[in-house]
Amino acid sequence: MKVKIINRSVNDLPKYETTGSAGMDLRANIEAPIQLGSLERTIVPTGLYIELPVGYEAQIRPRSGLSIKKGLSLVNSPGTIDSDYRGEIGVIMINLSKETQTIEPSERIAQMVIAKYEHADFEEVIELSETERGAGGFGSTGKK
Repeated sequence: MKVKIINRSVNDLPKYETTGSAGMDLRANIEAPIQLGSLERTIVPTGLYIELPVGYEAQIRPRSGLSIKKGLSLVNSPGTIDSDYRGEIGVIMINLSKETQTIEPSERIAQMVIAKYEHADFEEVIELSETERGAGGFGSTGKK
């Protein structure tokens, strides 16, 4: 699939790092480091703009390395970029650690996964079919 992209950053285009990678790393397009205090959040620009085909979205997800090493994650995970959005991709980051963390220029801050989706047509009914699970949720299937 071809996705149109405008790159107004100093970084290379996102790419898959291995043949089995589902996501491409996004990098911070900032001139100076950002200091992010404990529980603070900020939007980090990427300098990237994309045009997705209808029926596809770009999911923006945390990088596991940043999460475990620095406590940095994404507030709305996964974030969704719709096919009709044409603005800059911004990454809403949060510092979940107790210490101030630094986001460096060109640092890999998130990953982007392109995914197909379906539009649903709701059919209003009075009841739903029965299942073994029923309405059980939030741990109802057991501890093990």
